[in-house]
This record gives sequence, C-alpha cells and structure tokens, in this order.
Amino acid sequence: MRPKRVRLIYNPSSGREEMKKRLPDVLARLERGGLEVSAHATIGEGDATLAAATAIEREFDYIIAAGGDGTLYEVINGMAEKEYRPPLGLLPVGTTNDFARALGIPRNWEQACDIILKQHARPIDVGRVNQKYFINIAGGGSMTELTYEVPSKLKTVLGQLAYYMKGIEKLPRLKPIELYVKTPELELHEEVMLFLIANSNSVAGFEKLSPDASLDDGLFELFLLKRCSLADFIRVVTLVLRGEHMDDPHLMHIRTSQVEITSPDYVQLNLDGEFGGTLPGVFTVLPKHLQILVDPTGQSSYR
Repeated sequence: MRPKRVRLIYNPSSGREEMKKRLPDVLARLERGGLEVSAHATIGEGDATLAAATAIEREFDYIIAAGGDGTLYEVINGMAEKEYRPPLGLLPVGTTNDFARALGIPRNWEQACDIILKQHARPIDVGRVNQKYFINIAGGGSMTELTYEVPSKLKTVLGQLAYYMKGIEKLPRLKPIELYVKTPELELHEEVMLFLIANSNSVAGFEKLSPDASLDDGLFELFLLKRCSLADFIRVVTLVLRGEHMDDPHLMHIRTSQVEITSPDYVQLNLDGEFGGTLPGVFTVLPKHLQILVDPTGQSSYR
C-alpha cells in the first residue's frame, strides 16, 4: 500500500517564524511516521487558498495547515467548495490558534505532528457567508476588527499582547451599530456594540464564551452585546473571562442554524480573524462539511 500523500501549507512568517525554523524537523517526523510530504510556503494574502485548491486538484490524501487562524481560514476557503475535500491536519504555530485550542490540538509541534500521524478524522461544521467560509468565528463591531488591524510584524514580535494594546487604544472610540437580525426562530432590531457567531467554545482567547458550543451539531452560537457604556462593556468582558456572562442583561445568546444580518451602518465582517467583507450577510451552517485530524483519545490539550 502506497504511503499517504500530504501537502503541508505553511506561513513562514506566522507566530515568531517558528514554522520556518522547524520545517526540516516537521518534515522528517512526518516522513518517519509513514507519510509522503511536500511543502508549500505561502508568499502573501490569498496564497494559502490557492495552494489548498491546487492540492485538491492534485488529489493529495491530506492537507496540513501550519500557521495561525489566518492560515487556517485561507486553507478552508480553498477547500470548502470542492467536491473532494481531504482530511485536514493542523500545526498551530501562529499568534492566535483559537480553532486548534477548541479541538485540543497542542501548540507543541512534535505532539501536533503525532496527532496527524494517527490519521483519525473528525467531521466539523463550516460556516458560510457571502461566498466566503469560516470554521470558528464570524463577527462585526469595533472590537472584532482588532485581529486584522494589528500589523503582522507587531503580532510576530509581541504576540497576544499586540491585540490587547490595540484593544485598549480602541476602547474610548467604541460606538454601537444598528442591526436587523433574522433567524428561523426570531426577528429583532437592536443597537449593539458587537455581534459574534461562534462555531466553537474558543473565541479570541476566550475559552468560556460559549461553553456548550459543539463543532458538529449543525448550529451556530449567536451573541449580541447590546448598546452599553464603556464601563458596562469592560464589565461584560470581565464576566466572559470568568464564564459568568450568560445571564447578563446586556448579552443576548441565540442558538441557530442560519442568521441573516443587515445594517444601515457600514459594518465590516471578521471571519476567523480576517477581513471578510461587509454586511449584509446570510450566515449558514454546512453540517460536518470538513474532516479534521484530531487525537482519537480526545485527551490532547492546547498548551
């Protein structure tokens, strides 16, 4: 039986350029485990999407996304529309790795490689909006713009601290947006500070935002933070960190398979930490649309 052919798509500048340094070791470990691996280094925005689509055309057995959430987002967008979608492995070596955290895939590259070598795939829901795809989070509002406003060099040097610095800078300028929200269950018109549509329990480093979220139940977790003062905004964020936010009157939580959001305001969309266009948008779940390589024991933890 021939070895499985694998295309490793990696961002050489992700995190602190860890993947660029580790590439020979990663390739050697995967090859020793019986995989036949070739690598593609991304050279700019959108390149990982093209590389993933090309890997599918060449009928690779697996694709590996090595980088942060931005690399994963691009790879997902190169795979989601294809009829043949090979299982996807993750090497979380970026500044933010929310989706890997949700799946318990460790940051340690050796342990992450060993999970890929077990070749155990789990079906995962994927979100779609305006011909774009996301696997973890979609959102809008001032604070959701942080992830793509922080310069990549600042992310590399300062890591998560860069986001906090940018967030503190934006806090005094927070302003509400007017939204019309329609789901199969309800319709509402509300002024909100931000909205989040989550597929997992790990969003922007907040692991307790949606503790009951499931990656394969065909449902989104929709959160709306209603118009509030700066003090209330900070208080709600503090509650989220502790996992004590679900009963807060400023926060609405809806579980749904589809949501249509429109606004008279100019609202940018954040999809898995990347700029995803603007509202309006119809957000739809594609149930169990991709296979992700995970630890079959379910005992791995992100660290």
